[in-house]
Amino acid sequence: MTRRTFPFARRAQGFTLLEVLVALLVLGVGLLGFALLQTMNVRFVQSSNYRTQATNLAYDLIDLMRVQRVATLEGGSYTGASFAAGAVTPPAGACTWPTGAAVTQAQNIARWQCQVVKTLGEKASANVSLTNGIVTVGISWGDQRWDKANPDSTTTFTLVTRL
Repeated sequence: MTRRTFPFARRAQGFTLLEVLVALLVLGVGLLGFALLQTMNVRFVQSSNYRTQATNLAYDLIDLMRVQRVATLEGGSYTGASFAAGAVTPPAGACTWPTGAAVTQAQNIARWQCQVVKTLGEKASANVSLTNGIVTVGISWGDQRWDKANPDSTTTFTLVTRL
């Protein structure tokens, strides 16, 4: 039995250092891209969470207005729920629901404002209007932490409904 040798057999015995370096470079670029993707994902999830919280808070106020529909339509005191950024200072503890036999609109408004500021931060503000049974609740908050060009911009969620 004779052994056949091929002229290129000696070259095909393993990887060269250059091939290994190119493979590591490609892998490194891919991993850096994946890390950037994860960073952006965290930012967008936080933004989505704030938007969901603002939606829930707006619906919460609308539900409070519907519970006291007659008083709301006659007196319109829930429009007093509007506040500017930095105007509401929440307590150190949790924003508690008012209790007792006669819960007033002012107590509900104070609790709601406290929840808005605690949930969305110090830059949060709200604008509530009631015109001919149409309620508009606008909630704004600072959501541009990563935007170095415009760090003071705000995001606004607006809900319009009929009582």
